[in-house]
Amino acid sequence: MKKNNILISPSILAADFSALGAEVTDIDNAGADWIHLDIMDGHFVPNLTIGPDVVSNLRKYTKKLFDVHLMTKPANNWIEPFSTAGADIITVHIEAEDDIKKTLQAIRNLGLKAGVSIKPSTSENILEPYLNYCDLILVMTVSPGFGGQKFMRSQLEKISNIKKMIEKKGLNTLIEVDGGINLETSKLCIDAGADVLVAGSAIFSKNKSKYSHLIQSLRNES
Repeated sequence: MKKNNILISPSILAADFSALGAEVTDIDNAGADWIHLDIMDGHFVPNLTIGPDVVSNLRKYTKKLFDVHLMTKPANNWIEPFSTAGADIITVHIEAEDDIKKTLQAIRNLGLKAGVSIKPSTSENILEPYLNYCDLILVMTVSPGFGGQKFMRSQLEKISNIKKMIEKKGLNTLIEVDGGINLETSKLCIDAGADVLVAGSAIFSKNKSKYSHLIQSLRNES
């Protein structure tokens, strides 16, 4: 996983669900680094999205890294099915697991990258004992469950604090940010220390011909 450049992981939650395969191909061709897949179970969050079969079917449309965000409780039941479906990274919520260390180790034992996500209401300090077991920290800048929400600027300090924690330990853990990412808030997150940005409606609500320009703009490259 790249560390120096800002990575863009478009969330297909905002894509056209009647043509997901084509949407994945389009964002791949437009320069997306990863493909973000939001998995919701109707328990941990009040919404349902897609399961392993859909992810497996999408795998043939791209070789880009599948960035799977499990908003499920428990998450353990879904690690192996999504690994088999083609996930490259699986991120679980610390709020959903009783033994997050065991869950992260289970993900890594399958040869995948392991991530931990925290809700806006969760303090970043809870992460410190587990940083050595994480390849990725996902900071939610909206309440998880639905796309299109307004970015919470209060989370910028959290991103900065996590960056300091990672640097203090000398780790290469990436910081991913998800929620309300657009051309304005992407810069705020990058300045705070983000490495990976998840964007949904900021990309998919636009004309397909603009996908490439938008992805570059979110990196603050143009």
